[in-house]
Amino acid sequence: MTQQLGPALDIDTRLTEIERGVDLLLNTTPVNAAEAWADFERSDFRGVPTLRLRPLEFEPDLVRRDLYNLEIENVADPALHTLLRTKRDEIARQITALEDRDTSRFVHGSLQLYGGITPSLASAAHELLAAIPPQSPTAPSVTAGAFADAARAEIDRYRAAYPDFPQHIDVRDDISELMVSFGRLLIPEDATFRADRVEPLLHHEVGTHVVTYQNGSRQPLKLLTIGLPGYDETQEGLAVLAEYLTGGLDPRRLRVLAARVVAVDKMLDGAEFLDIFESLRAEHQIPRKTAWIIAIRVVVAGGSVKDAIYLRGISRLLEAFAEGVSLDALLVGKLALDHIPLIQDLLDRGVLQPPWVRPRWLDVPGAQERLDRLRAGASVTDLYESDVSA
Repeated sequence: MTQQLGPALDIDTRLTEIERGVDLLLNTTPVNAAEAWADFERSDFRGVPTLRLRPLEFEPDLVRRDLYNLEIENVADPALHTLLRTKRDEIARQITALEDRDTSRFVHGSLQLYGGITPSLASAAHELLAAIPPQSPTAPSVTAGAFADAARAEIDRYRAAYPDFPQHIDVRDDISELMVSFGRLLIPEDATFRADRVEPLLHHEVGTHVVTYQNGSRQPLKLLTIGLPGYDETQEGLAVLAEYLTGGLDPRRLRVLAARVVAVDKMLDGAEFLDIFESLRAEHQIPRKTAWIIAIRVVVAGGSVKDAIYLRGISRLLEAFAEGVSLDALLVGKLALDHIPLIQDLLDRGVLQPPWVRPRWLDVPGAQERLDRLRAGASVTDLYESDVSA
């Protein structure tokens, strides 16, 4: 079967290589966040931070030429033809967005890639912020090194069941946030993590982002490692689901996800960094450092709407579960809810194989009971009302 798809798989491989070179995530992550925070503290929280981004290591015009030289018109399978064409267009938008960093045009590219804020999403975010009382952090913190050790231990648990499961963990001084980039867990060197957030974060980053990358790497369609078009929303929703099913989506975390939506909405209305920061502090009692992190993630590069996809992603997953959608297809690799019919068709035809790795978060005590409750029907605000910290 895969021989019949030869042209499609060749193009799939090349698109995957091109997106790896573009690396939108790393190229929109500040390299000086720790320094900018120190400057912000010294200014008594009144100075506008200067966020520096790394230089692009590719020539945009040459990459575009490579993209549009791919002969997607020769792919006979209609579904794969559409998939490859839309992925090519998405990568082209990524390139344009990166060219537009630190200009007013960047936000338009971000909207094209991640979508905007609907009234229902904004309403859900405000409801969560109003319903959940502000709380001061009380748990002890762990260092980046300790978190890296915990991540290695988590990956060792996967390796015990799947011996070929690789371990790629880097503690770096040129990133400002915890992330998974092409299957590698990247940890900011100066970061600290609430001790009670370590396990949920491991299920989010390793159990979802790394696992779906590794599952995608076992498939002939390599786009399942970097993500089918528009996959980010569903992928982040799945990662938030992992936190919930393991009892780690606590009230403070829910407030952060809601505050991200509110911050994006304010940015789209024209608010700048200090306005967003002060609004989070004064109107929603978000702790100072957390408000800083939320605000810089929203204003970076000229205005990013990406952070709205976490709450929107889990909201759409809840709707899908109530309609009977199965989790299985979502674990094949990195894909969007809209791709489930295509993925199921490819599974049925033997082009794709069932997921190689089963996430550990599905087998944590209480996870199946929580999942059953969601399948019975739930909204994102019910994630707090259901006492998820139990």
